[in-house]
Amino acid sequence: MPVISNTGVKTTTEGSVEIAKEARSAVIMDAATGKVLYSKDAAEELPMASITKIMTMLLTMEAIDEGRLKWTDQIKTSEHAASMGGSQIFLEPGETMSVTDMLKGIAIASANDACVAMAEHLDGSEEAFVTRMNKRAKELGMNHTHFSNCNGLPAQSHYSSAHDIAIMSRALLVHPEITRFTSVYSDYLRKNTDRPLWLVNTNKLVRFYDGVDGLKTGFTQEAKYCLSATAKKEGFRVIAVVMGEPRPKVRNAEVTGMLNWAFSHYTSKLLYPKGHVVAKAKVIKGVKDNVAAITAEPVGFVAERGNKSTYKTEITLNPVKAPVLKGVQVGEMKVFVNGDMVSRVPLLARDEVKKTNVFQGFGKTIKKIVTFGKAE
Repeated sequence: MPVISNTGVKTTTEGSVEIAKEARSAVIMDAATGKVLYSKDAAEELPMASITKIMTMLLTMEAIDEGRLKWTDQIKTSEHAASMGGSQIFLEPGETMSVTDMLKGIAIASANDACVAMAEHLDGSEEAFVTRMNKRAKELGMNHTHFSNCNGLPAQSHYSSAHDIAIMSRALLVHPEITRFTSVYSDYLRKNTDRPLWLVNTNKLVRFYDGVDGLKTGFTQEAKYCLSATAKKEGFRVIAVVMGEPRPKVRNAEVTGMLNWAFSHYTSKLLYPKGHVVAKAKVIKGVKDNVAAITAEPVGFVAERGNKSTYKTEITLNPVKAPVLKGVQVGEMKVFVNGDMVSRVPLLARDEVKKTNVFQGFGKTIKKIVTFGKAE
């Protein structure tokens, strides 16, 4: 998912506002556009602990979307996965559990063992999965991140930044099904068996802050207390990230303050959802003369409350030569607020368009000539 630039609202930085005072770094981001509303040492590379699991959940959700994984698939636990310490759901070697329950364990209980089991199932080994985690991070523009494992247990060269974590969180929220897990405060695994396990969400804000429905906490002695939280009010979704907080109560209080500040100072206007048809691009030598152009990401902007904003959109389309692959970029949409460009979103081909063969091309040529003649 591309990072969308947005310059319509000035980013607030440390010193200009009294929030996240005890965090080593912090970011507030608009989930729809990627606009950073507040930042404090946002590019500093720091240990991220279990916030790592956001990427593990992202790759899992993408595998489901791509059809490589089903919710009902049974995941078998290896001895390596079962050996993970820290937060876990106490998987035993050889035990199987559905993707749904594995994800429940990761999202709610921060289960290290479930992360490794999923990684091994998807890529054959944790090492191969971690390679893909790092590749995906680069694709997302996470330039201050490196993963050494899939669960956030202490390891060398395992770090991220508050801004990168916000980018990663935004990518995960593209998959709305994830909040079905991250918003749950408590639940059971292995219910009605001789080994029931009660899960309690490590993110207490899902219970105590109206609108919070995710995403992930983290703690190690090195990383201290971290959190990537998201909340939605009146259609405006915000991501708040803190790293290096001294205590869980301080972490929760500062994130609460960040969310309150964002919702009281800003509002968001969604113009088009992801995948919305906004135009048709011309296709050269295709079986169809045009292809629907859809938005690659949600299109919108953030505005300061109390300030009147006028906006307009501008679409640029590029003729494409067949064959056209589904998802190829065919143009872009720019959004202007009060005369300033605040975002640009790629426009993609909604469908595949095949190239004409010799006979189809001849027929289309004849048709154009006849039509032109009638017009004369």
